[in-house]
Amino acid sequence: MQPSNPVAGLHGGIVARPDRPMHGIRIAAVATCLALVACATKPLVPYSADTPPLALVAASQAGVQDKRARFREIYCAVLDARGPALADYRPCEDALTRVGVEPAGTGMPVDLGQSRRHLVAVVVPGVGYDCFKPWLNSPGTVVKHLQQFGFDAIMLDVDGLSGSANNARQIRDAVLAMPLPAQAPQLVLIGYSKGAPDILEALVAYPEIRSRVAAVVSAAGAIGGSPLANDAEQFQADMLRYFPGATCTSGDGGAVQSLRPATRRAWMAQNPLPSGLHYYSLVTFPEPERISSILKSSYEKLARIDARNDSQVIFYDQVVPGSTLLGYVNADHWALAVPIARTHGMIGSLFVTQNAYPREALTEAVLRFVEEDLTTSGK
Repeated sequence: MQPSNPVAGLHGGIVARPDRPMHGIRIAAVATCLALVACATKPLVPYSADTPPLALVAASQAGVQDKRARFREIYCAVLDARGPALADYRPCEDALTRVGVEPAGTGMPVDLGQSRRHLVAVVVPGVGYDCFKPWLNSPGTVVKHLQQFGFDAIMLDVDGLSGSANNARQIRDAVLAMPLPAQAPQLVLIGYSKGAPDILEALVAYPEIRSRVAAVVSAAGAIGGSPLANDAEQFQADMLRYFPGATCTSGDGGAVQSLRPATRRAWMAQNPLPSGLHYYSLVTFPEPERISSILKSSYEKLARIDARNDSQVIFYDQVVPGSTLLGYVNADHWALAVPIARTHGMIGSLFVTQNAYPREALTEAVLRFVEEDLTTSGK
């Protein structure tokens, strides 16, 4: 899930002042100054992985299925098979967080051969990605890794500073323009951060794309928005237009509004998700020591509500109603999807100090789980 968004919902994002272009370390330093600084106060709900996974409890009426055990089996098998040769390798027990009582594994074998369905991960990034994409200079290793096993991945271009309705139309146009074989649908739409609600809005507003979609995955998705957006303004996100090398535009200026919890709750209440599609939720639930230093202030600010957050989104706000819960990832919001430290080592060592994560193995595991689940269900 490499193509993504270091702004991560724009809260505490890496931005530059329009009158003073910045490079290297100075870019990361200004992020600290521009972050929505939070005082260290006692969390309303403390961090604990021992308590019941409230995302499931709260969403039980919405039919969320807990399949963490099978996803763990698949992810662990991928990590074991690919081994420490993978970039940012972690043992499986450190890659996933155990929350509450996790069901026992199935004991079924894991197929690590070539994909039979040739699923294609279509990643929709979050706020501002088109602004800092040139600077990030992502190595594209996720795509190369997946192609070895018959999968593929692309990143879909959307306006980084526009609202979800605008981006939903762009998703619709891109999906319909993709040349696909006349067989079972292959596209797995993966929405990272704001990309997840963008995808949901596209599926509701444009039914013509549904037959092309095999599954939908929320990866640290802002399904319920983020309380941090309540204190943010669009002009803060707009500053990304002055990022070194940025060519993005302001779009319709609706990105921040789309992330506010009231906006997301109202939209979900008025727009039932289309039936017949498979929805999956991959939730970031990091141990506190896995939060990068530059994200500590936003983590603490969200902790005033609930310390079980990834520095940008509370864990229960990442779950799609009626979805299958894949797992809780032991990574902060940026580490899940943004390889900053791989291409900017100095910034990694000083600011994004917990950015290392085996994203290649994670994405392979997600696609293998989806393929197995679709086959089992006869889809």
